[in-house]
Amino acid sequence: MQKKEQLLKFCWDYVDTRTERLKKSAAALQESLNSETKSSAGDKHETGRAMVQLEQEKLAQQLVELDRLKEILRKINVENAQGKIRLGSWVKTSTAQYFLAISCGAAPWEGQMVYCISAGSPIAQFLMGKEAGQTFDFNGNTHTILEVG
Repeated sequence: MQKKEQLLKFCWDYVDTRTERLKKSAAALQESLNSETKSSAGDKHETGRAMVQLEQEKLAQQLVELDRLKEILRKINVENAQGKIRLGSWVKTSTAQYFLAISCGAAPWEGQMVYCISAGSPIAQFLMGKEAGQTFDFNGNTHTILEVG
């Protein structure tokens, strides 16, 4: 499997794993809400139900965010040739390697780590539109773009 294909798969696995975990949590909360019976401590019961509903709303918001990340991943074409850095680019700099997709941590690749970052991240803002051989300053350091894939 090609490097960018594997990195994209790493991003998809991250999103899919989080989605499954959130769906299981949502199902557990719904079951908790459904199985709760009215007790003699009415206020306590209502408070418990309200807390479960708040948790359900938080989970729903997180699922919406994961849907947004999936849309970004669907736009990535790993077949794009080298050239200017854009969404879906793999970039090797003098200090680190990056895959511009979504922010989901570091993916192992041939004994090194490739940082999966979103196009909106500060470092990505410096990288976008640049090509191999160019330099940029970030956090007080000068970085050189060695390779773009």
